[in-house]
Amino acid sequence: MSEGARAAAPVILRLPQHRPAGRSFRQRHGLLWGAAFLAPYVAVFLAFAIYPILSALWIAARPGLYATLIDDPIYVTALVNTLLFVGIGVNVKMFLALLLSGFFIQPRWWIKVLLFFYLLPWAIPAVQAFISFHWMFIGELGLVDAVMHELFGIDGPRWFNSRWLALGVDIAAYIWKWMPFWTVIFLAGRIGIPGELHDAATIDGATGWRRFVHVTFPLLANLYLVCTLLSVLWTVGDFNTVYFVSNGSPTMTSDVLATLGFRYTLDSLSPELGVAAVLSIFPLMIPVIVLLARRLDTREGQL
Repeated sequence: MSEGARAAAPVILRLPQHRPAGRSFRQRHGLLWGAAFLAPYVAVFLAFAIYPILSALWIAARPGLYATLIDDPIYVTALVNTLLFVGIGVNVKMFLALLLSGFFIQPRWWIKVLLFFYLLPWAIPAVQAFISFHWMFIGELGLVDAVMHELFGIDGPRWFNSRWLALGVDIAAYIWKWMPFWTVIFLAGRIGIPGELHDAATIDGATGWRRFVHVTFPLLANLYLVCTLLSVLWTVGDFNTVYFVSNGSPTMTSDVLATLGFRYTLDSLSPELGVAAVLSIFPLMIPVIVLLARRLDTREGQL
């Protein structure tokens, strides 16, 4: 381009751009509305989640409480009972629920009828169910000992006169009550597996147990792990089972930490010791919570 043409070219002035005044007002207005809608949720979270936890930590903050707990043989027994109750109860329950979900997925009408009756323990209120379970094992007046006497001519044991028998009854009642719920969860997971995968495995010769090991379980592994972790968290705080089935018999030796904390608070009138007993299991729960959070944050499209 020549110098004359360059001189004749119009000069374009770029003026500084200004945001419309209404946009910043609308942004502030939107933030205020967002905060107004969010405030009730934050208030409920602070009132019913953060405040109780902080209050419990404040009550049980004295190190001397935990020294008192360790010196109490009942606390050590309850701690061992809690670990056994959670470890055996959760693992047996989840494993049986996974196996039974494979039974109830079969498309036969009589299996659907059995599923209806199988879900009844889950539908029954927990307190009434556990009280009924207690009377079934009450001794010679209970259903279990009466059946053993009529069918086999033997007298059953005094279930609640032994720590281990009482704890075993507690675990059995816990599994009976909550296994149907997790069976339905695993049943839904099995239904979500594409049928083409099973068909391909059948063509390759993987049938029955081999198909379960190499196809079904790997697809349900993430669901199984998450459900197990959730069940551990819920079972640690389970109060109803032990309190209404064995009631800690004999002489509080089958208590778990949830029921022992209750006894410390009301029977011994020592609420700070009761809170400390319940919170003493918290360090063992931290790895479970962290692992659960990591599994829930998984972005893979796995069941």
